[in-house]
Amino acid sequence: MTQRMALYMQDKHDIHYEIEMAKYAEERGFSEIWQADTRLARDCIVMMSAFLAETRTLRIGSGVLPIWTRNPAVIAASWSTMWELGGKGPDGRGRVMLGLGAWWEPIASRVGVNRHRPLPAMREHIEVLRQLFTMEEVTYQGEFINLDRVRLDVAFGDTSPRDIPLYIGATGPKMLELAGEICDGVVLNYVVSVDYIRNAVALVEKGVRKAGKTLADVDRPELIVCCLSDERPDLAMAEAKKLAAYYFATEPHIMKASGASDDLLKQVQSIMGWPATEEDYIKASQVIPDDLVRTIMAVGASDECRAKIAEYIKAGVTCPILYPMMDDIQPVIDAFADWEP
Repeated sequence: MTQRMALYMQDKHDIHYEIEMAKYAEERGFSEIWQADTRLARDCIVMMSAFLAETRTLRIGSGVLPIWTRNPAVIAASWSTMWELGGKGPDGRGRVMLGLGAWWEPIASRVGVNRHRPLPAMREHIEVLRQLFTMEEVTYQGEFINLDRVRLDVAFGDTSPRDIPLYIGATGPKMLELAGEICDGVVLNYVVSVDYIRNAVALVEKGVRKAGKTLADVDRPELIVCCLSDERPDLAMAEAKKLAAYYFATEPHIMKASGASDDLLKQVQSIMGWPATEEDYIKASQVIPDDLVRTIMAVGASDECRAKIAEYIKAGVTCPILYPMMDDIQPVIDAFADWEP
């Protein structure tokens, strides 16, 4: 297919069903799966390994792993193991990608993590991981990371360098610029407007210029919520609103970046807590306007969803990562298989 297409798996669906849908997406020509490591629900390494074992051509990425939860040497060992498990894809490249993020509140502080100076912390992680993937010995003295003669000491397997591209899951201006400067790609966030994506791509390009690269050198996949139903587009909107309510409560900076007013944010937050109940989601969704939801998600029938995804691609997204929110994932795959915007 001409246009790269991907699926985003979180914890909306049964694990075994997600694996079957990954195999179906592979059959229909999708290029990749990005697995969330979010909240305290599903671990991305376990899920990525399952997808790698059950598919042959799909590339599998983390969307995204928090840098505060594992030592970078351990991260490198985990991804090296998955690189071995996945083998080479049809293009001769390894099948795993590593997306890193700075995590978010309220979960970080509740588990005792102080997200101190996330920008230099992220830079150090990218620098160290890139060195470790060369399979050479690494000594590194930083503010956050200290390695003393550390290497991925594979004794009996393939010791060649790991061609694992590094991505940052970025939302804020400085992190977007950093991703453009030092990474192979940036995982752009979901529940954001097309205008936000245009600005985000411009910030990535600013970082790209610092490194003497071109924008084409940096991959720009984006997580995009896709609530699709040709039979009941009204139910698709209702489901989309519940997710929007969750983001109003837990990541208001994303909602503000996409044009939500302070008054609306306060109104939703007065209803929602964390962790929220299903009743909270339903009640909060009732105050969120349809127009705002259509601004930040692909919602409705297939043609409506395709039209919205095309807008994101035109704004600079290289690979839409569709997050199916309805119970049935297959219609989303079918709607975008062999699709050319």
